[in-house]
This record gives sequence, structure tokens and C-alpha cells, in this order.
Amino acid sequence: MAYKSYRDLDIYKKAHKLAIEVHQMSLKLPQFELYEQGSQIRRSSKSVKSNIVEGFGRRKYKQEFVKFLIYSLASCDETADHLRTLYETKSFSNESSYNYFCEEYDHLGKMINNFIKTVVNNHNEYRESSIEERL
Repeated sequence: MAYKSYRDLDIYKKAHKLAIEVHQMSLKLPQFELYEQGSQIRRSSKSVKSNIVEGFGRRKYKQEFVKFLIYSLASCDETADHLRTLYETKSFSNESSYNYFCEEYDHLGKMINNFIKTVVNNHNEYRESSIEERL
């Protein structure tokens, strides 16, 4: 399957959805966390999807594509760590929301990791969706 846009990728769709949800959640944090941990978690959650987008834009070059997908995976892990810290410090105390985000970011991390393996093994499938198709 040739992908015409990063928007076709399931990992992008999930990362985008979670970034919006984390953004909304972070705005409900206590005032003292809003600009420190709140800002950090907003940036890391948005970085997951942004690195997918940047990697896809460089998909012609396998190493570049994989590098940005690895950055995306790292940002996914970073976001999960921020969530854990907020929960353990009781700044984010909604247990069901915390569990939801933990499960979703764990699942997203697995999806990104599997996608990296797929790109490594089947790079031409992604490279063929070239820039010219978009013109």
C-alpha cells in the first residue's frame, strides 16, 4: 500500500488524538503545574505526532525516516513518564484517566515500534509514495 500522506498512518491518527486529549487534560492541572509539567507534557505529546510527520516527509531516505520514528517513540516514552510523575505527585489524580493514558501511550509505543520494523524491512513501500504524487 502506497501512503499518500502521513494522515493515512494509524500511528499518526492515534498520536494526534492523544496529543489533543493530553493538551485538554493538562489545562486542568493545578496552577503551579500548568506552566511547568503542563507545558512539558503538552510539548512531548505533540512531539510524538510531529516527528511522525517529519519522518514521513523524509521517507525517501530510509535512515532519516527511521530516525524520526525513533524520535517519535522516545517522545511517546517521555509523555508516559510525565504522566506517571504527575500522577505520583498527585497533580493529576483522576485514576481512570491516568490508566487510560498509560494504556494508550503503551499501545502507541508498540505501534510505532512495529512501524519502525516495517519501514526497516519494507522501505520501498513508503518511499514510492513520492512528492510528485502530491503535485
